[in-house]
Amino acid sequence: MTSDPQSLAGMRRDYRERGSLLETDLAADWPDQFARWFADAEDFALPEPNAMVVSTADADGRPSSRTVLLKAYDMSGFVFFTNYTSRKGSELSANPQAALVFPWFAIQRQVLVAGRVEKVSRAETEEYFASRPRGSQLGAWASPQSQVLPDRAAVEAGLAEVVERFGTEGDIPAPPHWGGFRVVPETVEFWQGRSNRLHDRLRYRRVEGSWVIERLAP
Repeated sequence: MTSDPQSLAGMRRDYRERGSLLETDLAADWPDQFARWFADAEDFALPEPNAMVVSTADADGRPSSRTVLLKAYDMSGFVFFTNYTSRKGSELSANPQAALVFPWFAIQRQVLVAGRVEKVSRAETEEYFASRPRGSQLGAWASPQSQVLPDRAAVEAGLAEVVERFGTEGDIPAPPHWGGFRVVPETVEFWQGRSNRLHDRLRYRRVEGSWVIERLAP
């Protein structure tokens, strides 16, 4: 069954005034501004406010997107962790550029990031991996992420194998094929919904080592 085109065409929600975003509202740098908005998302009790859409592209420019969790950020960039042999890992190896979207629609906000990508240090990966629940650590070893599997039983068999290997106690090392990526931003845009689709869009953009703030048309 296909959707009703008329129904989709009429599906919209006007953003009533929850707030505005003016140049005088912004922090001096984007990490402080992001911290303010992230705290607002937490205060609003958004589910997983650190969930972000990561978009990558392969060597031929074919894009793909998925949702991952932000695990750290500072002036150097936004960090997430994954299997380096996954689709996103392979694409970032061939084309180390990415875009991020934090879709905080419940509070009529988005944050959009674009920039180059680099691997974090092995020390950073190992420190974060040690903080993960044991089940997640085992899962990182068990899953050949993004590879085609015959059925769910293959997932369970992979988990059983690593449980037998590592047991139920003791430290589990970070897999050599698993680690962190840092998106080093060239732009960080803060998007505030406004009525009549005349949204506020203010962007920090890196220019020769410093940052400029500019307003974008809605």
